[in-house]
Amino acid sequence: MPLGLGKYDASCTKVREETGAEGVFLAVFDGEKGTGFSVQAPLELVEKLPEILRKTARQIEESFESGHL
Repeated sequence: MPLGLGKYDASCTKVREETGAEGVFLAVFDGEKGTGFSVQAPLELVEKLPEILRKTARQIEESFESGHL
């Protein structure tokens, strides 16, 4: 869940620290703990997450449509 601990929070922490990122959204598909996600970011970035994900989805769709994925 975006607020509080997610099932992949430890992995999210590792990625955030290794990359020196301000925030991380980690999505896992069929992992050891099942499918899930974790978010670590300041609240102002978490508030922007829905729009970021919508833009990302559009980019993925465009890549499929153009044959680049």
